[in-house]
Amino acid sequence: MAQDIPTPLTPQDSLVAVMVAISASDENIRTAELVKIQTTVNNLPVFADYDIDRMKTVSQTVFDLFEQEDGLAALFGLVRDSLPERLFETAYALACDVAAADGSLAEPELRLLEEIRYELNIDRLHAAAIERGSRARHMI
Repeated sequence: MAQDIPTPLTPQDSLVAVMVAISASDENIRTAELVKIQTTVNNLPVFADYDIDRMKTVSQTVFDLFEQEDGLAALFGLVRDSLPERLFETAYALACDVAAADGSLAEPELRLLEEIRYELNIDRLHAAAIERGSRARHMI
């Protein structure tokens, strides 16, 4: 249940939540996306002190929120409340990497990326650069 949200969310929890959300957005969480999330958490400096056991709880929170009518708005509220503004572009970059990990972008993923750009106030030019970097990293 969403009431079991590990409060307060850490900035790292928010980054994980955004990655899980983009993966789950098309209702088909692919292995490549899960591997990308795991690799990201294991390797990026921002996750150096992250308690990996929180990933399951954060993921379940995202799934629970997706089942609620205003769940996406609630998710963005949680993310904005716990993520420092300096990590907004990082969150968007991680979402782009997860979305691109399986080699294709479904319409629900594209819509959620657009929503993330809006909710986190990502400058359009910066977003385009982030998206191009993700595309380049995940070319087949």
